[in-house]
Amino acid sequence: MAGGSSSGRSGRVLDCRSFWKAGAYEVPATPTGDFHDALETGDFDRARVHPKFLHTNATSHKWAFGAIAELLDNAVDEISNGATFIKVDKSINLKDNSPMLVFQDDGGGMDPEGVRRCMSLGFSTKKSKTTIGQYGNGFKTSTMRLGADAIVFTRAIRGSDVTLSIGLLSYTFLRRTMKDDIVVPMLDFKIQDGNNVPLVYGSQGDWESSLKIILDWSPFSSKEELLQQFQDIGSHGTKVAVYNLWMNDDGLLELDFEDDDEDILLRDQGSASGGVTKGQKEIVQQHISHRLRFSLRAYTSILYLKKFDNFQIVLRGRPVEQIRIADELKFKKVVTYKPQVAHDSHVVSVTVDVGFAKEAPILGIFGMNVYHKNRLIMPFWKVLQEGSSRGRSVVGVLEANFIEPAHDKQDFERTPLFIRLETKLRQIIVDFWKEKCHLIGYQPIDPQLRSQYKATLKDSGGPGTHVHHRASGARRTGGFSSNLLPETYDDAEAVRLANNGSHLQSSGQVQENNMESEGLDEDLVEIGSSGVLTLNFIEKLSEENIALFSRREELRQRDTQLKQTIGDLENELEETKRKCGQLAAELKARKNQQRRPYM
Repeated sequence: MAGGSSSGRSGRVLDCRSFWKAGAYEVPATPTGDFHDALETGDFDRARVHPKFLHTNATSHKWAFGAIAELLDNAVDEISNGATFIKVDKSINLKDNSPMLVFQDDGGGMDPEGVRRCMSLGFSTKKSKTTIGQYGNGFKTSTMRLGADAIVFTRAIRGSDVTLSIGLLSYTFLRRTMKDDIVVPMLDFKIQDGNNVPLVYGSQGDWESSLKIILDWSPFSSKEELLQQFQDIGSHGTKVAVYNLWMNDDGLLELDFEDDDEDILLRDQGSASGGVTKGQKEIVQQHISHRLRFSLRAYTSILYLKKFDNFQIVLRGRPVEQIRIADELKFKKVVTYKPQVAHDSHVVSVTVDVGFAKEAPILGIFGMNVYHKNRLIMPFWKVLQEGSSRGRSVVGVLEANFIEPAHDKQDFERTPLFIRLETKLRQIIVDFWKEKCHLIGYQPIDPQLRSQYKATLKDSGGPGTHVHHRASGARRTGGFSSNLLPETYDDAEAVRLANNGSHLQSSGQVQENNMESEGLDEDLVEIGSSGVLTLNFIEKLSEENIALFSRREELRQRDTQLKQTIGDLENELEETKRKCGQLAAELKARKNQQRRPYM
């Protein structure tokens, strides 16, 4: 079936493969007598959690990439334990030929106790007294959001002990066998004299039962196949395989592995926005702010604020090139914000990098990229409303460690502290726009700076003094109010005017490090309409942008073709060497045959 649907063995897949519908089923009621029996026999020494909770818990991730990011975070946390990579790739479930999503790192790994903390909502054996909520929840929510089942292989060194552990978190198994409690079968081995010796914590019968469940409900059919999964892990590390991946309503996998061999895409991607011409829309579709919605490579390229020194995210065999958004900005400015976190807390200082996107002013890409402890939480957050030229193309970056993210790490709770941050960021964008908008072709908004600009144009005597007027108001360009300068705009003079404007504004209008910002009225900032962009200027900038992007794509294609040519030549060289070897062997054999009659 298209999209990698699973035929599967009978009883080994769920009836419903859509994530948002897989939790809709009737829960069998536990007989009252069984409940009292459990209390009497001491078999109720921990909270019981119905398997449906696995699905409900995973709905905290509305976005599949958010779940993947959670697993990447686990590997990044292992950098302190020596991790140098996290690999994300596709593999094949040999039992039904369906795709699996595999994560593998070379971190410290987990010992038997650690893997139980990672996987369990209550342990898999009846004798355990572990309760719900004592351990982290990210692994369960993320894996169950991506697929119905996940199997973990981890190798750890603790002192002189080397252990191998295998755990199965299978929603399919729990649903199909009508379990009323989350059972997590696990196997442990220790390396002793070079051999894998089973570690039995309960009884041998429990160990054998766990092995049987894992072989029945995992992609592996024998203990030997399970142990083979450790061969590429090395001395320590963890591998997670998520299988029975969720599908959309059309019966296609949510994750698309086919369209790009070096990426993983979200099949139900959002439509492009912005741009008034076909060429502009193509540019928007290639921009990181759009591609991160459906391209895992694009999303992970900006997922972490700081570039890694000795760590790589390897996606489908090729390392992800990290991008620092702040390094891509034009006319960048650094603003300091000191939020009042609490009355008795230390003063917090946050730096905000703000500037224009390098595609300005043609593309209306804007928004704040908010990180928390190095991790991207809100990409291109539009703190200003769309539809106005004010704030157009302004992009910012900050690390807000003073507020806590929501459970899925894709948003922040709307606390008073967060609302004050939103107000401050809005103020920063508007102030930056007032001060710098003429640097990308817009008419200066500050009255003094505007008068200075007009005087400069008048003194220059250039054709820039002749601007078009429209009594009806601002001209519309690409869905935004146009307040752009005429075609003869002088960039060098603009920088001088910007400096003068900065001096004028510094005399007292806005204090950028103000601890408490007042709310802004969106209608109070006046946008003049006396100078508008000429059609020639619009077309010229558009053509230049399109030409640059086209040139970049041509260079990428040429690079790919050159790599392919090199590969073909290398293969041809190897084939030629092989043939030469064969000819040499044949020639030697013929010479030997010719010599024999004379011997």
